[in-house]
Amino acid sequence: MNIYFDNAATTPIHPLVISEINNVMQDCFGNPSSIHAEGRKAKTLIEDSRRKIATLLGCAPGEIFFTSSGTEADNMAIRKSVEDLGVKNIITSAIEHHAVLHTIEDLVQNGKVTVQYVNLNENGHVDLQHLELLLSNSSNNLVSLMHCNNEIGNLLNIEIVGDLCKQYNALFHCDTVQTIGHQPIDLEKLNITFLAASAHKFNGPKGVGFIYINHNVKIHPLLTGGSQERNMRGGTENVYGIVGMAKALEIAVSNMDNDKSHLLQLKEYFIKQLQHNIPGVLFNGDAQGQSAYTILNVSFPPTPVAEMFLFKLDMAGICASGGSACSSGTDIGSHVLNQLSADKNRPAVRFSFGYQNTTDEVDYVIGKLSEIYNSQNSNK
Repeated sequence: MNIYFDNAATTPIHPLVISEINNVMQDCFGNPSSIHAEGRKAKTLIEDSRRKIATLLGCAPGEIFFTSSGTEADNMAIRKSVEDLGVKNIITSAIEHHAVLHTIEDLVQNGKVTVQYVNLNENGHVDLQHLELLLSNSSNNLVSLMHCNNEIGNLLNIEIVGDLCKQYNALFHCDTVQTIGHQPIDLEKLNITFLAASAHKFNGPKGVGFIYINHNVKIHPLLTGGSQERNMRGGTENVYGIVGMAKALEIAVSNMDNDKSHLLQLKEYFIKQLQHNIPGVLFNGDAQGQSAYTILNVSFPPTPVAEMFLFKLDMAGICASGGSACSSGTDIGSHVLNQLSADKNRPAVRFSFGYQNTTDEVDYVIGKLSEIYNSQNSNK
């Protein structure tokens, strides 16, 4: 049996998205920059997808620019804020995705900007009072905070953060990679300057994402070259990926209420079964509070087989993560859990859920986890 509980790393492509991509690959091969019929056909598909995404997010089509990934979108927002919009100081948190943290670190090391880290409470939530204090004591600020932490699932109140940024005349960049398609986002009602998204997190294809750029700001391209994306991103557009992304978002938004109800019940069931079957289990972040229904980060009781924990799950056919998949292969541990002072003697596992997951799969995982701990105790 194979159980996929690593949807925060990537999601399986929805069958209807695969069908949509296949149709485009078979019927449309033109370069969107070409002025002949085949080029115009490809260009029309791109612009139709742009309008669809904009409508689903409550913004204008001209505010959506296609990228290769959420990482590229994050880089574009942060770097161009500093280079083109006069940002002198960035306010962020120490538990952001590395696409944000490493980009800021690079700018700081090159003397282009200063950075301030907002305080976090014991559950990993941003201290909004401290954020306001930082905003009130500095100027030319960019606030870069993610909507949902990709490791622990904590949700940020982006309405309040946006209002604070408006009050103190700061730009607001929000990485919504984990929430687009899973949480309602209406950009018409939010004060967000830049928003980053990636298709493969909402059952779309890999290698394509987008950035929302509020029409009130004007920046230069991060990638120079041709005049694609209205002179904002050089390079021939990924037509198949863009069409697939728009279809995936359309499906995700239309099914959002049902998926939320299903996955919230699944997450709560998983929590109860873990507490019942593995005494001493803990949860990182605000698992049963302001948290995404798609993510559960679990700290298991100390065990002599901690270093083999994920391997044992993998051997049992269970796909889960010890942190962010973008950091796999490193041995420094999770920067998010380190900031929360999580017990390093406890193996931590992120389970993340998608619409395809079931309670039967939860029961199977609980059974395998119980076997691991029962075998440990019998060997003492």
